Amino acid sequence: MNEQERLRRWRLILGDEAKGMGVKLGVNDQAIDGCLDALYGGKGFGSPDKDRKRGAGMESSAPNVARWLGDIRSYFPKSVVQVMQKDAIERLGLKQLLLEPEILETVEADMDLVTTLLSLNRVVPEKTRATARQVVRKVTQELERRLRRRTEQAVIGSLNRAQRNNRRPRHNEIDWNRTIRANLKHYQPAYKTIIPERRFGYGRKQQRLRDIILCVDQSGSMASSVVYASVFGAVLASLKAVSTRMIVFDTAVVDLSTDLQDPVDLLFGVQLGGGTDINRALAYCQSVVRRPNETILVLISDLFEGGNPPEMLQRAAALVNSGVQMIALLALNDQGAPGHDDNHAQAFAAMGIPAFACTPDKFPDLMAAAIERRDLQAWAGQNTEA
Repeated sequence: MNEQERLRRWRLILGDEAKGMGVKLGVNDQAIDGCLDALYGGKGFGSPDKDRKRGAGMESSAPNVARWLGDIRSYFPKSVVQVMQKDAIERLGLKQLLLEPEILETVEADMDLVTTLLSLNRVVPEKTRATARQVVRKVTQELERRLRRRTEQAVIGSLNRAQRNNRRPRHNEIDWNRTIRANLKHYQPAYKTIIPERRFGYGRKQQRLRDIILCVDQSGSMASSVVYASVFGAVLASLKAVSTRMIVFDTAVVDLSTDLQDPVDLLFGVQLGGGTDINRALAYCQSVVRRPNETILVLISDLFEGGNPPEMLQRAAALVNSGVQMIALLALNDQGAPGHDDNHAQAFAAMGIPAFACTPDKFPDLMAAAIERRDLQAWAGQNTEA
């Protein structure tokens, strides 16, 4: 980078305070400077008053905001646009204007925007609801494209390994290690290969092999985890080999399993915020467990219990003792280990319930490990922020 470009960038970063640097901005740079100044210089999207101070609120009309959102998409890459949108929501009160359909149509859809819309779910007017659903659908469809194939491969592969098939397995069902060991006596030196007289494979049962329950804390701090859990729930529900339930809770418990075919319907059934009663949620989970030894219960929560902590721990122990395989995910997002109740996490771990944060990209492998009944504490140590 030459000196002129370095000074140009400093001028754009510092805004009006750097006008004395003597850097001349071109037409595009002036437009970029205006976009940055509206957000970070405290000018907002309304009055061009030069004396307004940093941090001033947004006193503007929707068209001005829509124009600004269009401008930043023209001048900045997508990743930067998402950061600026988030800052505008937090700094300048853009949240209220997200309830206007013309604004939603111009924003760049991302996870932060989806979680903001879900937090506003109760106050979204009817005229905006269809647009809000389109924004949420765009993000969830992108997540599903990214995560579906890996989840299907991990889960179906682990289920196949649970049931042997020794009669003419398909090529993609062959257990190569077992097949090679059984046919070593048929090694042909001339061809330097083994002639497999008998092939061994991983078979499939027609009935559902495992029951999976996703029990998700819908308090405000768990917003992004709720979105990811909804997408994974929809993917798992599409697999015939497993039975999947989706249960969300705050101080009340709602079973959203019937909405699993559409993550958008599911997410708009969520009410982010409120208290947390994990004990009540576990009680409901207990009531729907039909095959304890074939059930995987994934509790997604930061474990801050606002209900009855001693009874929550007793109920969790009862689930484990009945044969349920239980996992406590402190978060299911890309941000790593969150704030959580460490005492409850340690109590869970002591009773054989691993407690850790997990990124979405690791979740398919986690489910495969759970289905294969591997040591999940060891898996967590190798794959997550324990």
